[in-house]
Amino acid sequence: MNNSSQPGANARAPRSKRFNGMTLVAFVAGATLAGGAAALAGAAGSNGWHHGMMSGTHSQADMAAHVDHMLKHFYAEVDATDAQKASIDPLVKQAVADLMPLHEQGQAAHAQALAGLTGPAIDRAALEAARATHIQLADQASRRLVQLIGDVGEVLTPAQRTALAEHLKHLHGLPGA
Repeated sequence: MNNSSQPGANARAPRSKRFNGMTLVAFVAGATLAGGAAALAGAAGSNGWHHGMMSGTHSQADMAAHVDHMLKHFYAEVDATDAQKASIDPLVKQAVADLMPLHEQGQAAHAQALAGLTGPAIDRAALEAARATHIQLADQASRRLVQLIGDVGEVLTPAQRTALAEHLKHLHGLPGA
């Protein structure tokens, strides 16, 4: 509990809030990206996803189950109420749906880069176009994730955000865990 009469309490509050917010961002982004990546890999029919999370043989139902599994862990970590779950669930699922086209566009840019690299001559214009597309897509995805993080953060209580931050510090071996 922060008490403004404690020495240094006001000096620590902005840093603590920023860290808790960034930790929440990392958790929600990770959970969303994991679910979104699974969804995107399945939807695009790719041959696989980083770290073996999803192969092209998985269905939309498998992706939905993965997102639900990630949310179940998230809800347990923050001790979410039924009302919070009902608010957060559609936020995350809409974000995953919004990110799916970005993944597909990223795959197309990746193919463009490979074509520019593997032709008889290096196509620097194709490589640059693919790079620019990747940067644009990353920016769009980042904006969407920040929107999701803000939306989810508004549903959680400060105590839940703090509990989540503590869990993530411990999970990732961060100082002060």
